Amino acid sequence: MVKENRIVTKKTIKPGKNIVASMIKGLKEQLLLLMNQGVKDLTMDFNGVEIIDSEGLGLLIAAHNSLNAAGGRLKIKNMPDNVKKYFQTIHLDKHFELISPG
Repeated sequence: MVKENRIVTKKTIKPGKNIVASMIKGLKEQLLLLMNQGVKDLTMDFNGVEIIDSEGLGLLIAAHNSLNAAGGRLKIKNMPDNVKKYFQTIHLDKHFELISPG
């Protein structure tokens, strides 16, 4: 029997907490690991995220750009209204695929 090595190209991650400077390092390492493993279609579930600061925003933009360059994409689901309004104000809602709950 031949064993198949399947590369997972789709993945969902849940930060579960605010995406701010104090937690960026761990999230960045997780994102890099997934991309290095061949993940191209990455969804971030913002359930539990209430705040995103400039460093968090920078990390999301860098991940978005890296995935785009590799032919992939970054989607965000369950974004709370306050964060969604922030994204709309700075027109990032035009660059990220925001998935509505349900």
